[in-house]
Amino acid sequence: MENNKRFAKATWQIMEQLLEADSLDTALSESLSIILREIGGEVGIIWLLDKNENRLRPVFYSGIGDISGISVDNGFGIAGTVTDSGKSVVLEKPHDDPRFDNSIFDEQGIHVRSMLCVPLYDLSKTIGCIQIVNKKDRSAFDGEEQQLCERMASLAAITIDERGFTIEPETDREVLISLQNVTKEFTSAGKQVKILKGITLNIYKGEFLVVLGESGCGKSTMMNIIGGMDYLTDGKLLVEGVDYSHPTDQELTEYRRHYIGFIFQSYNLMPNLSALDNVRFISEICDDPLSPEEALSRVGLAAKGNSFPSQLSGGQQQRIAIARALVKRPKLILADEPTAALDYETSIEVLSAMEDAVRKEQTTVVMITHNPEIAKMADRVVKLKSGRAHSIKHNSVPLKATDLEW
Repeated sequence: MENNKRFAKATWQIMEQLLEADSLDTALSESLSIILREIGGEVGIIWLLDKNENRLRPVFYSGIGDISGISVDNGFGIAGTVTDSGKSVVLEKPHDDPRFDNSIFDEQGIHVRSMLCVPLYDLSKTIGCIQIVNKKDRSAFDGEEQQLCERMASLAAITIDERGFTIEPETDREVLISLQNVTKEFTSAGKQVKILKGITLNIYKGEFLVVLGESGCGKSTMMNIIGGMDYLTDGKLLVEGVDYSHPTDQELTEYRRHYIGFIFQSYNLMPNLSALDNVRFISEICDDPLSPEEALSRVGLAAKGNSFPSQLSGGQQQRIAIARALVKRPKLILADEPTAALDYETSIEVLSAMEDAVRKEQTTVVMITHNPEIAKMADRVVKLKSGRAHSIKHNSVPLKATDLEW
């Protein structure tokens, strides 16, 4: 009975906030605070659905660090599952649930013990969800607490719809590459194996994008499709608005030759050619290349033009590989684990050269790495899991390569 009175009062306070507050931002954040106070929750997040990219973005949160740059795929994880299904979820043992993804909370140092997530439903559609993590007294969420959250969610969803609250566009930068619900299947032992399971991702001009994920999650497959070295099974690949979903072999050859610069872990230099000739060889197949000398100068190796790969350190060889990519004046550089075989000092040299390509030359760089420290220098970090882009994080202030430590 006591809880009924307390929750009824809380519902009235939430209604007042949502209906009378001048700012919807303030009303939603205050309503979330009321919920957390009444049920003793540790962490609260209001997720809204960005329909343009079919991703959830946290618009208000409490009890957790800065997650403003994070988004999650609709239908993935608990928040995505609830938004996609429109049904509430209560978990007493989240780690035992296959839908649960803990990466966001792990990054914030939060151990998830229990969870309550309810949809924001405005009588016609689901527009997001409210997620509450852990109770301070370590008890489980009960039915009355779920009902209180569902009341707030209903009121909030209707108010959001009436006031026209919208998700701001992720960025006003120009899209270079757009992956739209891309899937990739292989045949293995007579069975179809799906590697990519519907990736939707925009890559913007002049950005540094880092891709993280465990082995087998689809990182290299996605890069191969972007780089024109493999074909997608379904979905769309747009390059500056032009559809490259099903190109001819000739179209792919021209795309790779003139549009993409590649940097690999193994350098792939020709051992019988000097550093300058390795770069010149690539420049001769391009329409409007830099001079080979200028490309070497941009990576700080103008004095090593006559040296052969065997006479260069690993870091110098990788910088030659970067010069070889830059000489094409590519719009996009794809780098697959470019520092994996290098020590710390040499890695910083290589990363500094790539940093210059982005910051000074405005070349778009997409890099696969297993090193989460490198992600701190990126504009955005995409984490792949089980063939999907399950989270995207913005770094509001990317670190310089020389500030990285590991």
